[in-house]
Amino acid sequence: MCGIVGYFDSQRPINEAQFNTMLSTLNHRGPDGWGTYFNIDKTIALGHRRLSFIDLSETGKQPMCDTKGNNWITFNGEIYNYKELREELASSYQFKTETDTEVLLAAYQEWGINFINKLKGMFAFGLYDTSLNKLFLVRDRFGIKPLYYFTNGKQLIFASEIKAIMASGIAKKEIDFSAFADYFVYRYIPSPKTIWKNVAKLSPATYLEIDTINLNIKTTEYWKIESLNKTENNDLLIKEINEILQRSVREHTRADVPIGSFLSGGYDSSALVHYMKQLNQEPKTFSIGFSKWEKSEDQYAKIVAKHLQVDNTSVIADEESLKLVDLMADVYDEPIADISIIPTYMVSKLAAQKVKAVLSGEGADEIFAGYTWQQDFMKQHNSKNWLIKLLSKNKPTEDTVMFYAQSMAMGWFDNEELKKMLNPALHQYIPNDVHWFYRKHFNKHLSPLKSIQYLDVKCFMGELVLTKIDRASMANSLEVRVPFLDHTLLEKVFSLNENIYFKANQTKDLLYQSIKSYLPQQILNRKKQGFVGPDEYYMNLDFYANTLKNSLLVKHHIINQDYIDNLLKESYNWKLWKILIIEKWYKKWIE
Repeated sequence: MCGIVGYFDSQRPINEAQFNTMLSTLNHRGPDGWGTYFNIDKTIALGHRRLSFIDLSETGKQPMCDTKGNNWITFNGEIYNYKELREELASSYQFKTETDTEVLLAAYQEWGINFINKLKGMFAFGLYDTSLNKLFLVRDRFGIKPLYYFTNGKQLIFASEIKAIMASGIAKKEIDFSAFADYFVYRYIPSPKTIWKNVAKLSPATYLEIDTINLNIKTTEYWKIESLNKTENNDLLIKEINEILQRSVREHTRADVPIGSFLSGGYDSSALVHYMKQLNQEPKTFSIGFSKWEKSEDQYAKIVAKHLQVDNTSVIADEESLKLVDLMADVYDEPIADISIIPTYMVSKLAAQKVKAVLSGEGADEIFAGYTWQQDFMKQHNSKNWLIKLLSKNKPTEDTVMFYAQSMAMGWFDNEELKKMLNPALHQYIPNDVHWFYRKHFNKHLSPLKSIQYLDVKCFMGELVLTKIDRASMANSLEVRVPFLDHTLLEKVFSLNENIYFKANQTKDLLYQSIKSYLPQQILNRKKQGFVGPDEYYMNLDFYANTLKNSLLVKHHIINQDYIDNLLKESYNWKLWKILIIEKWYKKWIE
């Protein structure tokens, strides 16, 4: 896992010291080494910070060039089928390293940019073809690894994190207030927007093809989730799912250093540790709990760890841990109001003390339909009320989008609410349709449950969950690998009739059937619990009042003081958390 940066200037040579400063902002993503490439006239530069796992020698250093000297790459991620691809390419390419990075160069040399369709893994990279004067910026199918870019028509900069772009001094700190409004609706800023004008976020499953002479940009979505309606023999299906998961865990634990695992005591992380044990691995596991909370997940993690006979270490969050919110603006670059940003940071810091990488269970709920709102939606959909709506003038499409928006909100903001909060001068930036991003990713051709799963993959997981896990872990120089996000697994589940894998009385039935013989009954019977803490942890009104009493957002005429005052009169409102997070961000990046 690494940090990457690139700089293209059509007018003048790039200042090498300035470029190195940009690269140094990503030291946390790659403390094991660094490298740069400049072309002859220094109008093109690529940089790399290295967190090494495969071929730890200097031969694995990036940026890396292919054997013909035509193509350069700076790459962040892991290619899990690189050994298989290497064997396929061995007859046409003379490999000099054992890295997956060189496999990318060889694959591009052999197949052109369409080689990305052959990749299994998490990745974001910039590949510069000197013979064609083209730069390709590529992001993995799910958006596990981040990639941002800035262009003004004369210069183009890309990087793993926005802070590297802002360190160039070229991208101005001008807030995109339409994105500012989006943040309150979604808890994050949806792609391709970012909080800054002229800085964009490359969407998952997308690549940019850039002419490096005139900086013209062509955008291509290279992977789409297709749906079928198959029925299959249950026993054979469970066997196949089990084989996919076992293979994915085997591929995700390929490394020249030990790989650990997060462990919450839920199905997902417990399943991963089980598969690691099946592969004769002895992973160290890491958990987080909350003080004074009977549902604290560290207690369940200990049960699983004891049952599977693995080492487990936990850290406990308490009221003092909330003070870490001051660090989050630097960790995330953009405001992101998921309530687990601090616990994720804490457990990542804990794991980084013992290992360089861990497995984590992201993706299982999206793929196997394990979220509570998915269950609630299917109950609603199967009710008589839904049939009445279907036969009336109301549109099921609109009902689905609104159901999803309400499920995701954690502090509801619509057009009217945003106008109450924001200074009137900013009302012009409020979208007429504040739920535009959900509507963009609602697929009316999918079955009811799959339409919600698709929204989860594209909106919740791709924009919020994976951003959170990447930044929190990489801030601690820890790599997180997510074996459930093997695209062949998602494609398999989406090929099925939803009634094959969704059971109203058993969450994540396909996963449950695969692991039920290997985990304690207490864990199998445990009610679904998200990665959250006790409400009291977030609901100290004095904390919010003290933090927001001299609000910079109020001082700079962005948010109305009376809006905050009214929220503080309530018993608690999640809107306060959103305001707190963006207040901290504003203090860090503007003030």
